[in-house]
Amino acid sequence: MVDIHSHILWELDDGSGSVEESIAMMQVARESGTTDIVASPHSNAEFAYRPELVDQRIRELTALTGGAPRVLRGCDFHLSFDNIDHLLDEPGTYTINGKQYLLVECPDFHVGKHTEIVLRRLVDAGIVPVVTHPERNPVLRRELSRVGEWVELGCLVQVTALSVTGGFGGAAGAACNKLLDRGMVHVVASDAHDPEHRSPNLDKAHKAIRSRYGDDAAEILFTENPRSIIEGLPVAGGKQPCLAGPKRWWQFWKEQAD
Repeated sequence: MVDIHSHILWELDDGSGSVEESIAMMQVARESGTTDIVASPHSNAEFAYRPELVDQRIRELTALTGGAPRVLRGCDFHLSFDNIDHLLDEPGTYTINGKQYLLVECPDFHVGKHTEIVLRRLVDAGIVPVVTHPERNPVLRRELSRVGEWVELGCLVQVTALSVTGGFGGAAGAACNKLLDRGMVHVVASDAHDPEHRSPNLDKAHKAIRSRYGDDAAEILFTENPRSIIEGLPVAGGKQPCLAGPKRWWQFWKEQAD
């Protein structure tokens, strides 16, 4: 499996608090079947994003853990109208593995009309926004159709593994299921912050998706799509048909591949 969203690097944001904790998180990821993990520290009003330090920590963590799983650079970019100029000037500083995909996080309390304008600017610039955990956002939970509009615009959607398994509560779980059923989820990621409570274990969510939607759906959400993202390859965008089981899901993606 490939995990495109984690806070696995120590003392950069509200994720790992020490190098020992980061090593423990790497062990959890490795033992649960993750081969590649994106270190994506926050870039927001509270936490400054320092790409040189991110690269240094990735090198150190790789040396300490033998490079398993492989750690790649990304950024959990807090989306606002005021902070995208530098992003547009130097997108590779923030995007996943320096490619075209960018993790974008919406504010929890107000998602204004400017959001669509910002997302369109990113898409027009060749950047593919990956909207992170909309099922956990209280504003977006009330407006899931808005997330669908962003998908139509060219965005991708990432839900959190713990939301799939119920770890973020009933409201997040219900919204996650609705997004999955409506075909508006492209990736499941851990958004890991520690080795225990918000760990980088994707295995339980993988089993839940496989049980509900089938093996092909699990392969797409946990391996094929996230691997395409870290490699900078196309991922099918646009609103997917509603899921009525693994057959319809797989037929859709097979048609896109053909």
